[in-house]
Amino acid sequence: MLRVLISAGEISGDAYGAALLRELRRICKKQPIEAYGIGGDLLRAEGMELYAHASETGVMGFWEVAKRARFFTRLLKKITSLLDTRRPDLLLTIDYTGFNLRLAARAKKRGIKTVHFVCPQVWAWNKKRIPKIAATLDKLICLFPFEPPLFDGTGLDAVFRGHPLPEQIAESLKEPAPENLWEGRATASRLADEGRACSPSAPTAVSEKPPYQIALFPGSRTSEISRILPIELEAAVLLEKRVGPCAFTIPAPTRKAFEIINAMLPTIPHKPPRLLVIEGYSRHILAQADAAAVKSGTSTLEACILRCPEVIVYKISAFSAFIIKRLVTKIKFVGLPNILAGKQICRELIQNDFTALALADELERLITDTLYRDSMLHSMNEINSCLCGDSATAHAADEIAKVL
Repeated sequence: MLRVLISAGEISGDAYGAALLRELRRICKKQPIEAYGIGGDLLRAEGMELYAHASETGVMGFWEVAKRARFFTRLLKKITSLLDTRRPDLLLTIDYTGFNLRLAARAKKRGIKTVHFVCPQVWAWNKKRIPKIAATLDKLICLFPFEPPLFDGTGLDAVFRGHPLPEQIAESLKEPAPENLWEGRATASRLADEGRACSPSAPTAVSEKPPYQIALFPGSRTSEISRILPIELEAAVLLEKRVGPCAFTIPAPTRKAFEIINAMLPTIPHKPPRLLVIEGYSRHILAQADAAAVKSGTSTLEACILRCPEVIVYKISAFSAFIIKRLVTKIKFVGLPNILAGKQICRELIQNDFTALALADELERLITDTLYRDSMLHSMNEINSCLCGDSATAHAADEIAKVL
């Protein structure tokens, strides 16, 4: 029996972790793997025992983390105790850098092998952290080709074996989706029995397909949704006044996010007439959308891979924004497509720049300016060619198995 303690504190990390655990079990099929730690629904579905759910641990922003300092202190103590009471053969930490590197340091002191998946963004925050990170880990699996050279000369085995997102997207698109995710109540009624859709303001029947299909991604956390969703919906109303009827779909990444959005919608005064909130199917929606407003994060790269023209949006507390502005001085962009391209290919509307008017302007440009749209799609193709997604998860699992 092999024991693997996994710490995946965010929804995106849960997806990576589930795929890695599945591949590890394939590689180590002669020995069963006992997995436990922090994760979400996907890791739990793979048989992992959860000590904390990613929906509880996923928090962004300094102020947001500070408000829950006691929770994270207790959680770190709780998971650290597992290093002794259920000593693992390997600690696999996935992204979630602030928490996971502290946990990895404690595991390292106990002589437990440590692998971290997703390189900390030291190129954005502070390259002086590189030696400390190198001393904490036995292996670092990077998702972008420019990251391993950052650790040259440190002794850390930092590798790039491709990004798993393209293969995950291809796999998820094999899942059947409703015939049309943009029909308002017509689509909602087909999913209502499952409790996976809500159409609060769409007309009872829709006879014609709207000319434009727009995806809105407000995030998964309560704080994100409360700041981002009202602006996205107000922008949707403004956009329709300019270009005519549109269909808007909000893909909620989790059941909790689905419930948060639906609870919040009645409190938001400005909403477009064709609006569907659906649990899941985010990649199907991006594959069909004419344009998308996407909260900064992994979804921005998903839109890039699926060649969906996008505008990247984000808004955090004023305190968190103040701290980040003082700490981050060398990074020009927050969206992954722009970071990978080394230039702005997708407009970023962050903090005070993120207004309903600015978002409506950019969405209008994305769907009406052919040259602008084609230029973005061309840049997305260039980025996608560098991700080397085929079998990336299997290659990463091989690297983990070498340590295990």
